[in-house]
Amino acid sequence: MKRALDNGPHRGFTLIELLVVIAIIAILAGMLLPALARAKTKAQGIACINNGRQMMTAWRLYVDEHQERLPSAWRGPGDWITGDLDFNGGNSSNWDLERDIKKSPLWPYCGGAAGIWKCPADKSTVIPTSGPFKGRPTPRVRSISMNAWFNGADASDFGPGFRVYKKFSDLTDPGPTMTWAFVDEREDSINDGEFVVGMTGYPDKPAQWKIVDFPASYHGEAAGFAFADGHSEIKKWRDRRTMPVLRRGQSLGLNQGSPNNPDAFWMMERTTRKLN
Repeated sequence: MKRALDNGPHRGFTLIELLVVIAIIAILAGMLLPALARAKTKAQGIACINNGRQMMTAWRLYVDEHQERLPSAWRGPGDWITGDLDFNGGNSSNWDLERDIKKSPLWPYCGGAAGIWKCPADKSTVIPTSGPFKGRPTPRVRSISMNAWFNGADASDFGPGFRVYKKFSDLTDPGPTMTWAFVDEREDSINDGEFVVGMTGYPDKPAQWKIVDFPASYHGEAAGFAFADGHSEIKKWRDRRTMPVLRRGQSLGLNQGSPNNPDAFWMMERTTRKLN
């Protein structure tokens, strides 16, 4: 005998039960999302370190093939990069690899890897007014800058009496392991190819310390540095003045006094030294 189908009402979730489920999901999301964000930040930091190592390999190959002469940070001779970055869509240096990067003296040693010129956490864009990306938000092509004391023409303006390195053999103090060559610069600070660490007041006049150009703080309030011996580091910042509020699409005011800032001192320690 067939049983008659039960056409009675079926019990579903009550409102209270549904709210409890939603609350549980929200709690789990609140626990998991920060962990996922930290994992993403760590992964980007690892990628940034790898980019720094590859760029330093290209830099060292160039140096070895040019009688130890260092590519210049700014207004050389032998600038490592030309062109300034900004937020102007009419400036193709922002978005066109052909404009500056592929003309760099380091480009032949990069193996065609344009990605090593930019930190993966840098999300800055412009809207080109011409070219194949016209009218579309387009990532900028570079986030790294070179130590201005690597033959930069104006480095001594920010601390007279300090070493300007012109050859690899000049890197005797503080030495290649303690002298950085490339850094990830903030998207609202980066412009030309050099990153200036002001040396005025180093080491014992902290009231005179400044931050001229601002390092990135993409990796959990940290930035990637690549050193002349080939290694890379992620440096976590300690002072809020090193990490001013980011206003996307606007340039940051540079060359700011930052007395007693431990981050400024950390950078000065790893940039150059006084002349004998």
